Amino acid sequence: MGRHYLDHASTSPARPEVVEAMLGWMTGERSADPARVHTEGRVARAAVEEAREAVAELLGARPREVVFTSGATEAINAAVWGASRRRAGAMLCAGVEHSAVRDASRRAGPVVDVPVDRAGRMHAEAVIEAAATAGEVSLVHCQWANHEVGTTQPVPEVAEAARRAGALVHVDAAAAAGHLPVDFAGSDLDLVSVSAHKLGGPKGVGALLVRRGLRMDPLLVGGEQERARRAGLENVPGIVGFGAAARALLAEGRLAAEAESARRMTERVLDAVPAVPGASVYGDPAGRVPHIVCLGVEGVEAEAVVLGLDQAGVAVHSGSACSSETLEPSPVLEAMGVDADRSVRVSVGWSTTDDDIDALVAALPDVVARLRALRAGG
Repeated sequence: MGRHYLDHASTSPARPEVVEAMLGWMTGERSADPARVHTEGRVARAAVEEAREAVAELLGARPREVVFTSGATEAINAAVWGASRRRAGAMLCAGVEHSAVRDASRRAGPVVDVPVDRAGRMHAEAVIEAAATAGEVSLVHCQWANHEVGTTQPVPEVAEAARRAGALVHVDAAAAAGHLPVDFAGSDLDLVSVSAHKLGGPKGVGALLVRRGLRMDPLLVGGEQERARRAGLENVPGIVGFGAAARALLAEGRLAAEAESARRMTERVLDAVPAVPGASVYGDPAGRVPHIVCLGVEGVEAEAVVLGLDQAGVAVHSGSACSSETLEPSPVLEAMGVDADRSVRVSVGWSTTDDDIDALVAALPDVVARLRALRAGG
């Protein structure tokens, strides 16, 4: 039995172009420190800057606005740290934000919750009301798209509301970058966090986009790397791989073609929902990133569905956060006011095929029926 990987929203395999680009930077003369003035160092510096240009172009930013990090989690923490040091005040954060955003914000200071609707979407009016409640506001968070249900957010409207509150705005674009067009310059944003491995780049590298002219204290100190905005020797192979992934998506029509293919495949998943009694769709089926759909399955536990599909050779994810012994309710779904215990997230990527979707569509009704029969018999 073959395996069918449908958990690209967690991590997507590296594209062939990425692997090829990285190999030469892991050994030999190309392993130099890009901060050195010798020839090997200058060659490494040129590779880093070429990658920075590609990532900036993909995200609609200037190259100097791109700060390379170890991933989106570090970028989020750096954004929160810098904003909290720049101005005292509360942070506005919806319950649907990623745990890295919520946890980093709570550690930095007071957090005011921004409610969302049942699709998981926040609205500018809710941001304005939350800001009035908070008084001084240092930072407003707004996802580009939700990582569990895929719902896209009204980023420009939220950014305008943040401006009215005198606050910076940070957008977690990890679930959107490489799947939807991201325009940093055209969206009037201050800070955007992204991760390479979500779009077919390598693990262990990401970026924080910092608006030109915005000065913030760095999270990591101890060196002058990244123009003194992030200390530590640059991960040259990872950065080169990130640049290769960006260039692959910048190829003529590639991003749009992959998005069209992803939406077609996830629409097939949505079309199969009526064949599963008690199944429903969480999030906005239309206003979403093309590669993510989230299903609720009434009457059966999410963990059992995930494990049943795994036995059938299909890898998916539950929206809940797994611990060693229990499956906790999803904070995202709780914030939306829907059943937080019974979600299954299906996410496709650059390497997904129709055979993968065929396997899921064939297995899901049988898995759910078997689990319901076991529950009824127990």
